[in-house]
Amino acid sequence: MAAKAIPKDVVVKLIVGAGQASPSPPVGPALGSKGVKSMDFCKEFNARTAHINVGTPIPARVTVRPDRSFTFDLRTPVTSWLLLQAAKVEPRKARIRGGERPGHETIGNVSLKHVYEIAKIKQTELRLSGLSLQGLCMSIIAQAKSIGIKVVP
Repeated sequence: MAAKAIPKDVVVKLIVGAGQASPSPPVGPALGSKGVKSMDFCKEFNARTAHINVGTPIPARVTVRPDRSFTFDLRTPVTSWLLLQAAKVEPRKARIRGGERPGHETIGNVSLKHVYEIAKIKQTELRLSGLSLQGLCMSIIAQAKSIGIKVVP
């Protein structure tokens, strides 16, 4: 006879706009399939992101336990979104996107001051707190280049 499998925690990764969590897709189906009441998550998420500008995409890692209780961690906004906001890129096709041909065309400019401020925001995240500010800045500059944003001194 086969041994019973030990129930494990399930991790669900979501990117939700700050203050805009609702039980409709993508939040509802992602959590509902794991047995979590999505309305409870939405209320708590919106309360914890009330101090952030509405609509800022916030990555969340939801850990669902076998008894259907959950906890979630919020992370800092995605670096590419922060860069596109700093460069004041206009939306194309209802979305803010990087350059179609990075390296050949630039869609905007950011200063080193912007890069430094983004690095300070990212360094507040626990998993990135061990990295040096210079290393984070170099990573952000490389990402800016990969989405078609020019970094000017």
